[in-house]
Amino acid sequence: MKRSSAPSSLYARPLLLLGVLLIAANLRAPITGVAPLLDMIRDGLSLSAAEAGGLTALPLLAFAVASPFCVLLAREYGLERCLFAALLLIAGGVGLRAAGSTPALFGGSLAIGLGIAVANVLLPSLLKRDCPDRIAGLTSAYALTAGAAAALASAFAVPIATLPGSSWNWALLAFLPVTLTALAVWAPQLRASTPPTADVPTPPHGDSVWRAPLAWQVTAFFGLNSLVYYVVVAWLPAILAEAGYSAAAAGSLHGVSQLATAVPGLFLGLLVARMKDQRLIAALTPLATVAAMLGLIVAPGLAVVWAALFGFGTGATFILALAFVSLRASSAGQAAALSGMAQSVGYVVASVAPSLVGVLHETTGGWRLPLLLCAAVGLLMAGFGFRAGRAVQIG
Repeated sequence: MKRSSAPSSLYARPLLLLGVLLIAANLRAPITGVAPLLDMIRDGLSLSAAEAGGLTALPLLAFAVASPFCVLLAREYGLERCLFAALLLIAGGVGLRAAGSTPALFGGSLAIGLGIAVANVLLPSLLKRDCPDRIAGLTSAYALTAGAAAALASAFAVPIATLPGSSWNWALLAFLPVTLTALAVWAPQLRASTPPTADVPTPPHGDSVWRAPLAWQVTAFFGLNSLVYYVVVAWLPAILAEAGYSAAAAGSLHGVSQLATAVPGLFLGLLVARMKDQRLIAALTPLATVAAMLGLIVAPGLAVVWAALFGFGTGATFILALAFVSLRASSAGQAAALSGMAQSVGYVVASVAPSLVGVLHETTGGWRLPLLLCAAVGLLMAGFGFRAGRAVQIG
């Protein structure tokens, strides 16, 4: 049935709020929890470095291709049903990925990426519809939930895989109860079928944002941050293992980086809202990522510092990039077009990087050059951030 009017607040319906947070818990962890197990998976399935990087690339390609079109499904079937379908895709992908074969591994990763793409696009629309006056607080809450779930998935992956009688398959499958719980809690929402808000990204149709230099600056800021983030998400445990850390310690530090990505969400949105322009902060936040990459080269013994700094820097840059989508647009329709442009181009750029970095590591025999290149990308990102942070809008 159709919901006749939007509720005044998510807080008035605790089950719906819990469902939102449980969906958020599925937005990163199924992807980031793979990295600590990557060596085990490569050994078990005889994967090359490029194929291993492809485990991260596939979900990103799904983000890039599916994100602009999710709204079309939501307009036809409703937000609630599409979010339920997203959870079904994630659950099916988690189960398939653990089947133990290479096709199942990649097929499951693709399904997970499609499910996360749908939820990423539609969940903000649900928040805007149901609680428009508390979007900042709720966005921070689900960002923190996503980061905490990703951190736990990374930290516990290796301990689960090394239990007696266990393997990497079981470690990948261990996240399934979280997704099934989300499905169960969200199921009552299927009684409603409401369309997304008008500002959800739709496929571009030659919109002027594609010809605007400012739009490309925002897109580059978003895309370069995604590139570095997913390279490090894919390879940080391997980088740390080469520096002498155990697999369990590397997984825990990977978890630290994921938890740190959520920290800027607690305050950065409110800070940005008080700024006349954001040039300084947009140029400085990528430098945290640069420092983390250089730190891993020169002082790997302080990896806990560099992991936390990396997570904080990329998390802050991500929030700024999303804010620029709204701040630099002159209308809701233009913001939707810019969001679709930034996500499509950004995730395509990011999707090829993990595999290429894996090949570069195999070619050079170490992580020094890949980390230096990531640092260089961070400097480039700072330049685009300074331009995107100007208090101007797309004409």
